[in-house]
Amino acid sequence: MTDSTDSMLDVGELADCFRRMLAIRIFEEALSDLFGKNQLGGTSHFCIGQEACAVGVVSALRKTDWLVSNHRGHGHLLARGLDPERVMAELMGRVNGYCGGRGGSQHMCSMEHCFLGTNGITAGGIPIGTGAALALRQRKSDDIAVVFFGDGAGNQGAFHEALNMAGVWKLPVLYVCENNGYGMSNPMTGSTAVPQVSDRAAAYSMPGLVCDGMDLLEVRRRTAELAKSVRAGKGPALLELMTYRYCGHSKNDPRVYRTREEESEWDAKDCIERVATALREAGIADEQIDAIRAEEAERMQIIVQRCLAAPYGDREHALGGVYA
Repeated sequence: MTDSTDSMLDVGELADCFRRMLAIRIFEEALSDLFGKNQLGGTSHFCIGQEACAVGVVSALRKTDWLVSNHRGHGHLLARGLDPERVMAELMGRVNGYCGGRGGSQHMCSMEHCFLGTNGITAGGIPIGTGAALALRQRKSDDIAVVFFGDGAGNQGAFHEALNMAGVWKLPVLYVCENNGYGMSNPMTGSTAVPQVSDRAAAYSMPGLVCDGMDLLEVRRRTAELAKSVRAGKGPALLELMTYRYCGHSKNDPRVYRTREEESEWDAKDCIERVATALREAGIADEQIDAIRAEEAERMQIIVQRCLAAPYGDREHALGGVYA
């Protein structure tokens, strides 16, 4: 994948995005299965259905742009290019995970990938990303910070305080709201006074755009557009991606607050299948698309088995890196 902010994709790059999105979907489905078998510690929040958001945004950025994620962050990690085996190992508490098995789903980072971490606190990553943007400005870097958060985070004080600071100081930060319509079980319409989270951008003197978060190419195009503006020193921006999680808020969520008719309507907008259709229109045969699916499924089976066989850390390892 190119590091360019050019939003155009050739067929090879589109196929690569398809593979990354598919890998995220299969990874999350494998985690769900492991969780059901009590082989995954803690809780997990899956991004099944939101893959175009992660891949569309990250593919339009530089590898040296800093990323900050949230509690639903596995897709962001994999879209940035982290090793899925080490990500899964971390989720399973194994020593070969990115944080030695200590961080798990909601506290995983990789400084070598300019990934400042997932975050279990609603809106907790927004001030971190804002601080990263200030650091980049102090270094006179033309890299930017990109912060992923959900629609529920837009109602937290940290959201408003951070965006106000970024607007006042014209910091190089792109805020990306993945609006999947629900804060846990509460619909956005029942908790937010404005129709869109991006409507609030004007209050902090920054542009706010809304786009179809199920359309990879649209997500990439809008990200590239706003990232170019932020990188040029024009100040922060907010991009709102309208998307949907096909699963519950977390593994134990029975989704009784949503109708199955609503879910079926969003199923028909599946972002992965839309990219598969685009590949066919570009001349890629069904056999090639099916081969990618089979390869990613087989690769995930191998990763799961390797992670299950990997060791846990001992007491000394668990207590290492703790400072007081």
